[in-house]
Amino acid sequence: MKAVRLLALSLMLSVAAPAWADPPTDIVETVETLRQKIGAPGVSIAIVEDGETTLSRGWGVRKIGERAPVDKQTLFQTGSTGKAMTAAALAILVDEGKIAWDDPVIKHMPWFRMHDAWVTREITIRDLLVHRSGLGLGQGDLMFVPRTNLTRKQTVERVAYLKPQTSFRSAYAYDNILYAVAGQLIEEVTGKTWEVFMRERLLRPGGMKDGTTDSEDRFRIPNRSWPHARLSGPLRGLGPQQALNERDELGRNGAPAGGLALSADDMAAWLKIQLAHGALPNSKRLFSEAQAKQMWAPVTPMPISSLPDSLKPAQPNQQAYALGWNVQDYRGHRIIQHGGGVFGSITRVVMIPDKNVGFAIMMNSEDSGMLLGLTYELLDHYLDQPDFGWIAKWEDWYQSRLAGGVEYLKQTQAAPVKSGPSLALSGYAGRYRDPWYGDVVIGSATTGLTIDFTSTPRMAGRLKHWQYDSFVTDFDDPAIEPAYVTFALDAEGKIIGVTMKAVSKIADFSWDYHDLDLKPVKDKK
Repeated sequence: MKAVRLLALSLMLSVAAPAWADPPTDIVETVETLRQKIGAPGVSIAIVEDGETTLSRGWGVRKIGERAPVDKQTLFQTGSTGKAMTAAALAILVDEGKIAWDDPVIKHMPWFRMHDAWVTREITIRDLLVHRSGLGLGQGDLMFVPRTNLTRKQTVERVAYLKPQTSFRSAYAYDNILYAVAGQLIEEVTGKTWEVFMRERLLRPGGMKDGTTDSEDRFRIPNRSWPHARLSGPLRGLGPQQALNERDELGRNGAPAGGLALSADDMAAWLKIQLAHGALPNSKRLFSEAQAKQMWAPVTPMPISSLPDSLKPAQPNQQAYALGWNVQDYRGHRIIQHGGGVFGSITRVVMIPDKNVGFAIMMNSEDSGMLLGLTYELLDHYLDQPDFGWIAKWEDWYQSRLAGGVEYLKQTQAAPVKSGPSLALSGYAGRYRDPWYGDVVIGSATTGLTIDFTSTPRMAGRLKHWQYDSFVTDFDDPAIEPAYVTFALDAEGKIIGVTMKAVSKIADFSWDYHDLDLKPVKDKK
């Protein structure tokens, strides 16, 4: 009988998890108080523990100025956290024997080209996912940032014209463009677009009932969040919150890099699949245990940025990129995580495998301090750490970054030299072509010069003279990062090329104007 009682007690203890393993008891109040303090419109959080959803809910509103609330089925744009889902779609094809991770890409897309012939021959499916191709940070992003009229295949074909910044497999540099290639590869292998394959083979079988892969599908769902940002201050991130035009989203050609919209319930289902290494609740599998291990295996070492003393515990000792995931350490534990951001929305997906816990935080604004603060509060909660005040510390860090950015802009934006231009304004007008982006048209009107990025709808505006033969853009869309436009002249005063760079030295890397090499297009006679 004593043995029976001890066994019963043991079973009771095994079922009753310690108090800290449940979500924080005050999480509902904490998130709402923080949301109101920061001025964030809406937040959605999913938490999974030991295969069970312990939290799935929303706070706030889908759109400022309206009353529709965020709930557990509200769709959020999740940005680059979708890279892991594109990797999982490829894992399904690996399990089916249709591809292998180390297959050369040209085995399945014979027409695909990188800039270098040797790299074209050697680059593998794995290489598409781990940011070691030799391309620079965000190189090629202008093909879908802020939007585009290019198809995915046209985009992939233009990768051939992106000149590498480093040698193949020698360095880490985050890119999006090769995930577009991965999405096109799925279509080449299966005959189904990335959008259809993801919906039919990953989202719906995985229990993600609300998620969408296509913008038009998302627009038809009333329970969706709108993107918001602060644009009226001297730096993006300052000023009052404002709703953005939800149709002014990143080009769908780049969707395999981060074009999914998911709800908290969807994120809970995805976390369960990940923590179960591909197993589904119905005893079936989305992908095999072997592929789960492949996707979490570190491949490319990542540089580690130094954090201030107040945030030092968050600085990893080791960090590497796997297949759509960041793998790093935190307080002696392995963390599998990824962030995501598109205009007006940010997301964080985090797992602690040895605790069998995962969570996702989605916001329909760009308030990064709040996102990071909640992330580390939850990490410490599930690692049974004492309160470190992460929420206040990350918000202070974020605000100091913004303040520092404003000061930096003041110091670096020196007054121009009032000299030039060398030509009459009409002399700068013409069509200029970059091999990978396409055409940029400079027009001459009675009010001055205009500029039109022809591959990007509504990326147009005016050019104002800066100094010498340099001008600065004044885009019609205030959300587009301004750029310097500099014309190069030969000895005879003829324009032989145009280069560009972002005005702000702290502009997001996706504004890769500096990678453009525009040449005048000669009129056909």
